[in-house]
Amino acid sequence: MLLQATLIGLFCYLGALSVPWAFGLTGGWYVLSRPLVSGMIVGAILGDVQTGIMIGIAVQAVYIAMVTPGGTMPADLNFVAYPAIALGILSGKDPKIAVTLAATIGILGTVVFNMMQVINSYWADKTDKAISSGDISGLRKYSVYYPQFGNFILRFVPSFIAVYFGAEYVVEMLDAVPQAVINIMNVLGGILPAVGIGVLLKQIVKENSILLFFIVGFICVTLLKLSMIGLAIIGVFFAYLHFNYKPVKVTTITTIVKDEEDEF
Repeated sequence: MLLQATLIGLFCYLGALSVPWAFGLTGGWYVLSRPLVSGMIVGAILGDVQTGIMIGIAVQAVYIAMVTPGGTMPADLNFVAYPAIALGILSGKDPKIAVTLAATIGILGTVVFNMMQVINSYWADKTDKAISSGDISGLRKYSVYYPQFGNFILRFVPSFIAVYFGAEYVVEMLDAVPQAVINIMNVLGGILPAVGIGVLLKQIVKENSILLFFIVGFICVTLLKLSMIGLAIIGVFFAYLHFNYKPVKVTTITTIVKDEEDEF
């Protein structure tokens, strides 16, 4: 468990926002911190890849529409991706309960993120002074080394403690919770992914008619038991029909005819 907790804490740091070592945001925040990816990584570390991926998929659906405008986060996806999923696997409970657990830890993680922002504001001031005085060595220390050391402590240490010491307490706590509360957590864990998908649809759907494609996909999965590959093929087919045979507005046709008459 010592090695497992260390690896999970290390990946939690590498996937954090503003960490440059994993190809910057591309490999870190947008890959390692995605619950679908971290679920597989944490599952491989803990020896249960299947459960890790199942929990990762459920958690990913909750945060699929989360954006971070100006670095502002409603929940810390990094803590959701690693210590929360790890505790969900170690608890041995239903993935839906792990989703509820992840949502709680994600909100608490914003405290750590905001603390890091406050600390980095101090280093930013020191960096400005180093630039003004031409101190190249100070520039490196205040803009890279010191902020990354603080970020490592704030990411690695809570993740390590949560996985190494918290797993036993989480299992005992969930075993002590009344069955009625567990049932409520199951219901909430099933609703949260739907909320995430709903937020995503609200962002990307510009015309209500597009929702028909979503309904068709939902029916294919729930009633026809279609696999993801089959659903993707049907989606490509409908997308082709939609973009190639979409009705052209009459005003557009009139404009085209008028332009051709003018040229003639």
